[in-house]
Amino acid sequence: MTQIFGATKHAGLARYAASAMPGRGRLHPEPDCPMRTPFQRDRDRIVHSSAFRRLTYKTQVFIFHEGDHFRTRLTHSLEVAQIARTMARALALDEDLAEAIALAHDLGHTPFGHAGEDALDPEMRAFGGFDHNAQSLRIVTKLEHRYAAFEGLNLTWESLEGLAKHNGPLTDANGVPVGRYAGRGIPQAIRHYVAGHDLMLATQPSAEAQIAAIADDIAYNNHDIDDGLRASLITLAQLREVPLAARMMAEVEARHGELAQDRLIYEVNRRLITAMVRDVVDETRRRLAALCPRNADDIRAAPEPVVAFSPALAAELKGLRDFLWHNLYTHPRIACIMDGAKTIVRDLFRHFLNHPDRLPEEWRRSLDASDATLRARHVCDFVAGMTDRFALETHRAVFDATPKLR
Repeated sequence: MTQIFGATKHAGLARYAASAMPGRGRLHPEPDCPMRTPFQRDRDRIVHSSAFRRLTYKTQVFIFHEGDHFRTRLTHSLEVAQIARTMARALALDEDLAEAIALAHDLGHTPFGHAGEDALDPEMRAFGGFDHNAQSLRIVTKLEHRYAAFEGLNLTWESLEGLAKHNGPLTDANGVPVGRYAGRGIPQAIRHYVAGHDLMLATQPSAEAQIAAIADDIAYNNHDIDDGLRASLITLAQLREVPLAARMMAEVEARHGELAQDRLIYEVNRRLITAMVRDVVDETRRRLAALCPRNADDIRAAPEPVVAFSPALAAELKGLRDFLWHNLYTHPRIACIMDGAKTIVRDLFRHFLNHPDRLPEEWRRSLDASDATLRARHVCDFVAGMTDRFALETHRAVFDATPKLR
């Protein structure tokens, strides 16, 4: 153990691990904490934020009123953080940074998950669009109002980089958008922020940020299987047709014989998660050995991510994702509910855009009604920040009829 800035930090991190001591610091300089590293402070600020608490009533796949045991955005984020810490520890990376990014990665989600985003983005198209990754950055840099000296949470550069580049580089070396933003442009919230605080959008993110991103994939693939089975939208018989899942089911049955469905589901899920984590760790070690990075910036300059699934498992995961897409995410029951959810979000945005005087008092006070774009973004922030429950309650209070979402 070594003593740094009065905080205790484990020695033995890899030379290519992201470092906050020294790191790139915060946009607004602050005195160091005598008990916590900068990345630990980031994590704590995220957990204590209002946006994090609201994830309790934000949809993952199933609306909150469908049952107490289905995942929410909050429980999903906790699962992502747990998986990220495990992999970061195995690879001698900074666990606290990986955890902070994992906990914050979904702060920008709308009510009703991707359905809400699908409703808001076209409504905001004339005003810069809507993107939940960009909204996560906007929340931690502007919308959280907790500190006297600055807007947002004033997270470290490394945490902000991990949020902005959750899906990898946003541009090529010439500034041309790539990946999910190719052809549509970098979201306004990200462009606006990096104009004053460069997050190096053309490079890979840190290894810790890459771990948080792949932990997200591992978590949602597995808990969506669990929730889908428990909701009876997919069946064990269907799952046996997916090679990766079938292999795990065969292992469980060979060891334990016939099990009750809930036990079988859990045993299959835990083996799937373990297999994916081991595969990522092994493949990442192989890539690191080939790259021989001397520091975290060598990770950022690499031509491809260092954290990844092996080609063999990536191919099997494609089969699993295809299965979930065709049998769960586009299931008629889910599709019907999400259509209603889009209507609710669309109605609320249009209502408050046309009647900003009906916003809650604290939102009216901070509204710049003289500029159409700023007004639309302000209303978008309000609607995107709603929980499922609050969106339903507000819609019922404003409109004569509200979709039942059941």
